[in-house]
Amino acid sequence: MSIGPIRVAVVGPTASGKSSVAMVVAESEGDVDLISIDSMQVYRGMNIGTAKPTPAERSRVPHHLTDLVDANQEFAVAEFQRAYNGVLEEITERGRRAILVGGTGLYHRAVIDGLNLPGEWPEIRTRLQAEVGRFGAPSLHARLVACDPAAAAKTEPNNARRIVRALEVCEGSGRPFSSFGPGLEAYPPTPVAQIGLRWERGVLADRIGQRVHQMMQDGLLNEVCGLADVGLSKTAAQALGYKEILAHLEGSVSLDEAVDQVIVRTRQFAVRQLRWFQRDPRVRWVDIEHDPVAEASEVVRGALNGSSQNEQAGNG
Repeated sequence: MSIGPIRVAVVGPTASGKSSVAMVVAESEGDVDLISIDSMQVYRGMNIGTAKPTPAERSRVPHHLTDLVDANQEFAVAEFQRAYNGVLEEITERGRRAILVGGTGLYHRAVIDGLNLPGEWPEIRTRLQAEVGRFGAPSLHARLVACDPAAAAKTEPNNARRIVRALEVCEGSGRPFSSFGPGLEAYPPTPVAQIGLRWERGVLADRIGQRVHQMMQDGLLNEVCGLADVGLSKTAAQALGYKEILAHLEGSVSLDEAVDQVIVRTRQFAVRQLRWFQRDPRVRWVDIEHDPVAEASEVVRGALNGSSQNEQAGNG
């Protein structure tokens, strides 16, 4: 693990108030940069639907790892990891500290734990996906048993996505998939203090609904129309809010139906995010009742300034 600036990560599900808390702490401290850990904020032009920091917010506090590529380009987690390491060097040189903000779990683990990430081989992946369609996932799982027994033992025979990924890496790299480190099952010591924001599920669901409606008022439909004219990459087109409105623009659903789908899918995504972060025993949780800024800012500030990470917060 490389030595870098003092870092705190504010994690949790979408609409939990992470960005607001981080912004308040960064402004009050005066020597803190914010680093977005969001797989969709990397795309230029995807602003409203990703809740990207506004120009006014960026003028008050330096922000990093947004607007890295055009929305019609693909961008992988390994590229994000390299960009993050470059940002850490730059922040260190300026003698500042950093707060990481975001809810993309894999990107978060990749940067705080320095995961040894295998490469990507799209052509191999496409061929393997076609083979799953013809022969079924268990058939490819048997192949994985032969080339990487350790990975196969941790993979259900019907988990097609994971089987394809493991075989892709085995074939493309010439190394067993399992040789790329302990992966996501291990939670090693990290220099990054993690503070999680957690709401009662029904309250968070209401916040998500309000947020989506506000995004529509702010012009999300026009934003997606503009992006559709130039095209979106396969990954960008799957982003929450964009996928559903693209379907509306293609005529498959009404605008009201699209908005309802955004709300439902975002709520489902928030549940998955919370489960992901709650598996990490290193996260210190703050249970929010009303105001994340008022209830969590001092916890984040304390972590940034060296308060004990073993101290308990909230109910978790």
